[in-house]
Amino acid sequence: QVQLVESGGGLVQAGGSLRLSCAASGRTFSRYTMGWFRQAPGKEREFVGGISWSAGSTYYADSVKGRFTISRDNAKNTVYLQMNSLKTEDTAVYYCAATDDFIATMGADFGSWGQGTQVTVSA
Repeated sequence: QVQLVESGGGLVQAGGSLRLSCAASGRTFSRYTMGWFRQAPGKEREFVGGISWSAGSTYYADSVKGRFTISRDNAKNTVYLQMNSLKTEDTAVYYCAATDDFIATMGADFGSWGQGTQVTVSA
């Protein structure tokens, strides 16, 4: 298990940007593929994107492709979600998660989760 703590959420106007961070502690962070998910009120949790343990592979949901970028710094045990051109529909609680799988998009494949950080995009 790895412990995860998200930060960086907040209120931003549509068209703006935010960068979320997810700090990890515990077992070796660099072993894990990391994912970002989000959940809006009244909606199911949605996969946003992921990054492999070596950062050699990134993959995104179609809804955020071209606007969001995931990166990681294994020396700092941190993964980032850069969100640009934000839309009101991006409003949600954002979670980071860790998996032993090389690539995963389903929440059930991720064994460790952070507590989430709220992102609110106003019109």
